[in-house]
Amino acid sequence: MTLTLLFAAGDEALDAYQLPLITELRKAGLDARIVTDAPPETVDYILYAPSGPLTDFTPFTRCKAVLSLWAGVERIVSNPTLTQPLARMVDPGLTQGMIEYVTGHVLRHHLGMDAHIHARPGAWRPIEPPLAQERIVGFLGLGQLGQGCAQALQALGFQVIGWSSTPKVLPGIACHHGPEGLKSVLQAAEILVTLLPHTPQTESLLNETRLAQMREGAVLINPGRGALIDEPALLDALDRGQIAHATLDVFRAEPLPADHPFWHHPRVTVTPHIAATTRAASAARVIANNIARVETGETLQHEVSRDHGY
Repeated sequence: MTLTLLFAAGDEALDAYQLPLITELRKAGLDARIVTDAPPETVDYILYAPSGPLTDFTPFTRCKAVLSLWAGVERIVSNPTLTQPLARMVDPGLTQGMIEYVTGHVLRHHLGMDAHIHARPGAWRPIEPPLAQERIVGFLGLGQLGQGCAQALQALGFQVIGWSSTPKVLPGIACHHGPEGLKSVLQAAEILVTLLPHTPQTESLLNETRLAQMREGAVLINPGRGALIDEPALLDALDRGQIAHATLDVFRAEPLPADHPFWHHPRVTVTPHIAATTRAASAARVIANNIARVETGETLQHEVSRDHGY
């Protein structure tokens, strides 16, 4: 039987995904057709992104799973019409991109590279940076992305600590959870990386109170979710020197408006949501393998918990 896959992620994404999907579906031994329109009762799987047109999942009574092309699912998981199983994207290419972004910016701040890049001619200041083993890097979020980044920095010799909503055990990494664990990580980290999902529990997690708990002069790197940060509170902490610098890749409003204070603050680096993007070639492989699992009676990988929101 030929499977019908509804591509509901927009025409621009289809241009990038169509050939990789066809290739990987064939490799997985699946007879499937990719469509952008079909009678809902004929659709077996939906390939979804919030940028696409689909908002009502009710008519898709035959659909076995909705496969998100994005890692973040906060813009779909609360949709009351979505009763089908939902899988988030866990893409090796996305993980590697995040590891490279986080490692690069941690090393930038660890080594104090900005001082040399922006130094005036003649400003010869040979300040010796500490070694990695003398620097504490903290992570808020120890999921797929957080673990990958934390382990990469641990391999470089950094002291790595982390916090997650539930207990985790990672060799060589001091893992914390719960309110007191969060406070411990905030107080200890010299460089803090936020890689939590956006849920009601993480909304404005870094507010005035928690930013004040951070080590004075700490650096914040946020490639996770813009809504994790109370923006006015962060700007105040930067002005006071409580936070020495914030490197921000994600924002509540994107693209970040040209008049937003982050663009103009001397202690803020803005990057345009490029820390980790889904790569069509590797993502297509993940999608095809997941469909093949379901078709052979195995469980759906990376299924989203409706209770947790991720």
